Amino acid sequence: MDSIDKKLLAALENDARQSFSALGECVGLSKTPCWNRVKALNESGVVQSYGARLDPEKLGIHIKAIVHVVVDFAEYQAFESAIIAHRQVRSCQAVTGEFDYVLEVFATNMGQFDELLRNQLSQLPGVQRFNTAIATRSVKVGAPYTGMMI
Repeated sequence: MDSIDKKLLAALENDARQSFSALGECVGLSKTPCWNRVKALNESGVVQSYGARLDPEKLGIHIKAIVHVVVDFAEYQAFESAIIAHRQVRSCQAVTGEFDYVLEVFATNMGQFDELLRNQLSQLPGVQRFNTAIATRSVKVGAPYTGMMI
């Protein structure tokens, strides 16, 4: 990956809807070489997907929480399968330290969040205990990966 690829990735992270002509202009390429490079980045898996960022509040989703989970190691595969299928879990990371997983979960209101904790997450395979923190506001979301490249 060279400096042009890095510039292309930064431009795509900023606005993936721009034309190949506009992208090429950003990095000093004409449309066809730009398209070829983006195609190669897609095929290599560097670019995994394209999508829209949605505002959860405007969708009626008012509760965002981080849930730290301890799972019985013998049941981690069943837990992971259940988490992948759960529609209110936006992300799940296997982590080191005191907890085994960190989940990002969403709910429309406190009643739904309580139901999620008591009757759903606590009943997943292998769950021994969990700790939750409700987000009060977002300080930083979706920082571009290209900003982290040295």
